[in-house]
Amino acid sequence: MGVNVKTFTDRQRRRHIVALTWSRTFEWDTEDWRDKASCRSVDPDLFFPVGTTGMALTQIEQAKAVCRACDAQARCLEFALATNQESGIWGGTAEDERRKLRKQWLARQRRAS
Repeated sequence: MGVNVKTFTDRQRRRHIVALTWSRTFEWDTEDWRDKASCRSVDPDLFFPVGTTGMALTQIEQAKAVCRACDAQARCLEFALATNQESGIWGGTAEDERRKLRKQWLARQRRAS
């Protein structure tokens, strides 16, 4: 995957460079779970509801129902956590659920290192 480089400038107008690295080997996702994903046959908009109230709640539940019946759900969730997917339904989880899971996942990754 290589190294991504991000630059930012602080208040004193000094430029800083931060290297953001990918911690997984190339092989971690070679057996592409997306080929088995149930969502491939569903309108992608279902998985990206606008909001978290009203009709969006129904849409979120419908998307999660697709995920619950999917053989690739666990791999999808792992991908979403590893790549910090902030929007949409991934692996049967909504954005707020994934934020909590990601904190726990990152802690486990640090302990394993």
